[in-house]
Amino acid sequence: MRKRDLNILADLTRFRCMTRDDIIALHFEGLRNPITCCNTVLKRLRRDGQIEVNTSQQPYIYFPSPAPIKKDSAKIPHFLKIVEFYKAALKFEPPKSFIVEPKYGKGFMEPDAFMIWKRAPFFVEIQRSVYSEKVMNEKFMRYVTYYMSNEWQQEAWQPADKNIFPKIILITGSRYNLPRHSAVQFFQVQDIKQFLTFATRGEKVKKSPSKMEGIQINIG
Repeated sequence: MRKRDLNILADLTRFRCMTRDDIIALHFEGLRNPITCCNTVLKRLRRDGQIEVNTSQQPYIYFPSPAPIKKDSAKIPHFLKIVEFYKAALKFEPPKSFIVEPKYGKGFMEPDAFMIWKRAPFFVEIQRSVYSEKVMNEKFMRYVTYYMSNEWQQEAWQPADKNIFPKIILITGSRYNLPRHSAVQFFQVQDIKQFLTFATRGEKVKKSPSKMEGIQINIG
């Protein structure tokens, strides 16, 4: 297989599923006929048994083979939102690392993604629904529990000279009155562009429950 084929399969495995337009954006941008080229490659990969597809909805949803989730799974929109977030981050700078739904152990948080982006580590939470205050407080406390465990200090990505606990980017159309914590910081924004705009301008960003006087992260 060609390198591009392998990269497509790697992304399908990472994100669980993608639409054709997602695949075009990540692997066929800049070509003269990206749609035609993508369709040709996907048809060949499907013929060779490398990918699977759900053709019952538009746009088609593609999966690695064997598919890690059901083709009509209720989580498909969730995974597609993660792809959407990743594509948005790419427009500013490719993440050095981007892990979908990393696992940290029982009692700890379950972020939608972990990424190293703009030379800083982040957990990413992407909300498609409005949650109760109780649910959000429980989510917050799982991060606090992880922080208190000190297990994050052993992560391979940690710099040699200091330990950094990732900031949490919460993509949401709502606003939550979360507890305060000196190290566990949620940034509630509508999209990555808004987060980056606030960060680069050093403007005030909503930090639960009050505003944060600038964002103390390295995003240069």
